[in-house]
This record gives sequence, structure tokens and C-alpha cells, in this order.
Amino acid sequence: MASWFRKKRKHEVDKLAKSEVKPINYPAKIIIAWSKAIEGSDEFMFWLKDNGYPELVMATYAIYLKDDARNWLAENGYPHLLAMINGAEGNESAQQWLKTHKFYMLYHMAMAVEDEQDSFLWIGKNAPVDVFMLTKAIKKVKDQIEENHNDIHSFRQDI
Repeated sequence: MASWFRKKRKHEVDKLAKSEVKPINYPAKIIIAWSKAIEGSDEFMFWLKDNGYPELVMATYAIYLKDDARNWLAENGYPHLLAMINGAEGNESAQQWLKTHKFYMLYHMAMAVEDEQDSFLWIGKNAPVDVFMLTKAIKKVKDQIEENHNDIHSFRQDI
């Protein structure tokens, strides 16, 4: 089963290599709003949607394992966000893709979500506080999803 999951995610990374890459330079207030949306705030999720940030809405859904959102990111110019999400799930091909394409901030975010302490230190030294908050929000959700997948009482229940 695990090999099937990894093969499927590897296929996603292969699609990334052919994708257009749109910029993702956001002011701190947008990053904070995204963090709150990831943490479950519908108010912030709707605000992002209504104010022209569909990629952040889709990235949030992708963090929650929604395949349609992952496809949307790959097809609409945000393969780097998808690679960060896949990298945060342990996909080594996605992690390598981020480094190869010089998305070092996204790489370290993914690795910090994967509990790599050196990446948390790197973010602490090289990123603004809002990016650190975003990374912590993603990590909290991913850890909860992992815990639910490993708990027999909540098997197959994503947050």
C-alpha cells in the first residue's frame, strides 16, 4: 500500500517538471490569513477566496489531502506550492525538485514540517515571522492528519 501511495505522489512530481511557475510573493498579512485558513478559519478561507488568492485556498485544500486541489495547483502555475506540500509529506522527489529549482524557502518549510530541526533553524534565521507561523500551522495540520491515520479509532478520517 505504501509503495502505491509513493508512486502516485511521484507521478505528481513528474507533472511539476512541465509546469509554468507563477510568483508567490505575498505581504505578511496574506501569509497570516493563509495560516489562519489552514488552522481551520472559514472566515479567512472565504476572505482569501474573495480577494484574489485562489491558489492559497487550493493549497489549503491540498494540505488536507484533496486531490482536486493538488491537480489545480499543478495545472494553474503553482507546482512549487504543490511540491512544498508533497515534500512536507515526505516525498523526496518533491523535496529535490524544490532544491533543484532554487525554492529554498519552500524546501525548508517542507523539511521543517517533516521535523527536520536544521530547517526550522534555517527558517528562524532566514524567514520573516509570518513564514515561521505558516510553517507551524502546516505542521500542526499534517501532524494531526498523520495521527488520525495511525489511530485505529479515527482511521481514514482526515481532520
